[in-house]
Amino acid sequence: MNATAQLAAAVVPAAGRGERLGPGAPKALRELGGVPLLVHAVRALARSRAVGLVVVAAPADGVPEVVALLDSHGLDGKDVRVVAGGATRQESVRLGLAAIPADTAVVLVHDAARPLVPVEVVDAVAAAVRAGAEAVVPAVPLADTVKRVEPQPAGGPEPVLDTPDRASLRAVQTPQGFLRATLHEVHEKALAEEAGGGLPPVTDDAGLVERFGGRVVVVPGHEEAFKVTRPLDLVLAEAVLARRRASDGF
Repeated sequence: MNATAQLAAAVVPAAGRGERLGPGAPKALRELGGVPLLVHAVRALARSRAVGLVVVAAPADGVPEVVALLDSHGLDGKDVRVVAGGATRQESVRLGLAAIPADTAVVLVHDAARPLVPVEVVDAVAAAVRAGAEAVVPAVPLADTVKRVEPQPAGGPEPVLDTPDRASLRAVQTPQGFLRATLHEVHEKALAEEAGGGLPPVTDDAGLVERFGGRVVVVPGHEEAFKVTRPLDLVLAEAVLARRRASDGF
């Protein structure tokens, strides 16, 4: 196996609109500190010595725009490719995976909306896969008490069903890491399920591994790897970025 093949490849699904941030550009193209979230996310992956290739799954009608955007920012000389994504996150990951060389053994999947993930988390996830795990997720303990409820229509009061013990719960982040063969297999099975009218898409790739009987392990995540989903998240991300730039010229 050559040196390039020994490096991990990363897929960044970035074809979604992200309406919860409000009207305007797709979420991945919203700016944080004057730089699009997508660029921050790709840079975070590119900083890792474990990553040799980053594949961005862009909106199908926006590939040239995303190529130009990434070309206009320095990305540490890493191989960055852009492909057309799909209608769902699951489809975008599958299309991104198809663009990765077949001899790549480890694949990471990272949300474009997690622009501030520290490189140490990227390294830890890749290292855990190389150490023998077939699927790895970074995660952090929950700070809040969690209630399981019975959802009600029209936003009415929701009866509480129970209160899970938060000591055994984790909030999952990205990048998630996988043996390429495992990720390919579960996406093919999911595609067959969709064609047969099976189960709905899951919210992350580790969920696919779990659905088809695989084993997922957790490594420590980081509080700064939060997902920018709502306007308040963007305010928090601006504060974190400003602190980083003040302390180390990030």
